[in-house]
Amino acid sequence: MKRFFSALLVLTALLACFSLTGMAEPVEVHGPRPADVSTIISVADVPLITLNNGVQVPQLGLGTQIQSLERDNGAADRELLNNTSHDAVVAALQAGYRHLDTAHGYFNERGVGQGIIDSGMPRAEIWVTSKLWPSEYGEGVTLAAIDAMLERLQLDYLDCIYLHHPAGDYVGAWKDLEKAYRQGKVRALGISNFDNWMDAFNAIVDDMEIKPQIMQIEGHPFAQRLETRTLAEKYGIQVECWYPLGHADDRLLSNDVLSAIAEAHNKSVVQIILRWHMQEGLVAVPGSTNPAHIQENIEIFDFELTDDEMVQIRALDRGEAGRYFNIDYQRMGGFFTTLNE
Repeated sequence: MKRFFSALLVLTALLACFSLTGMAEPVEVHGPRPADVSTIISVADVPLITLNNGVQVPQLGLGTQIQSLERDNGAADRELLNNTSHDAVVAALQAGYRHLDTAHGYFNERGVGQGIIDSGMPRAEIWVTSKLWPSEYGEGVTLAAIDAMLERLQLDYLDCIYLHHPAGDYVGAWKDLEKAYRQGKVRALGISNFDNWMDAFNAIVDDMEIKPQIMQIEGHPFAQRLETRTLAEKYGIQVECWYPLGHADDRLLSNDVLSAIAEAHNKSVVQIILRWHMQEGLVAVPGSTNPAHIQENIEIFDFELTDDEMVQIRALDRGEAGRYFNIDYQRMGGFFTTLNE
């Protein structure tokens, strides 16, 4: 009988360690963790979406990549890039955004972090995402890269960290992300562009202890990614779209169907596209450095698209042919060199 109760106590302890992933999650940190201070709330009517681990993400965010300024011509270029990103972040947070998306590969984390501070908005109310570069992947390597990322952003924790591309030692990187998650350095784990290499997707989703909460993919009315979205739903993974405005392609922004719907609602085509994302249940992170455009992008919660209008927009889907970005990672995985910041 004594052995029975001892075994029962052990079983109870093991069950208590099971996480929402359905796998045992060792407890590595006792007491308050950095991320425990988070108090994400809905601001400016932006809905919150609950991820598979229970944390909530604002459905609309600001993408901070500024490709035209990502030149590496010295400190002056990097200063301009970070200053521009800083000003965009301040404008967005003051307009009601509470979701910011950056990456080490954007070379602007310092500007984004300082923008958060200078905005005067409570950091605990802001969802901040960044992404690790493939040269930062690997057990031990990734944990150090996360600490460096937090230092650049001047933050104690991140709300989400993505593996930016399915190249390099993404399995080792994910194991380190799991450690950072348990330590409270990050509240959600994500994969970006892993839809482009299913071997990498399966290695993370099927074999790792903690499953992704969110995945970033290219998504917009010309590339609605129905197959990938169905796959994500199967695993309980939220889809977030970069290029939600189709890389500002004039063929999309001047589309007759979208223009007619915009006129009917007295809105811009951009607002119609972003509203479509919201009603599809997608998270979207449109990028802009123009304060007027940043404001316009968030003014999409005072109207709804009709069922018929949603059908019309869904009919614009061109499948994979509608995409603007598609890398063969199996052939080009060695492209990703070490970042110099």
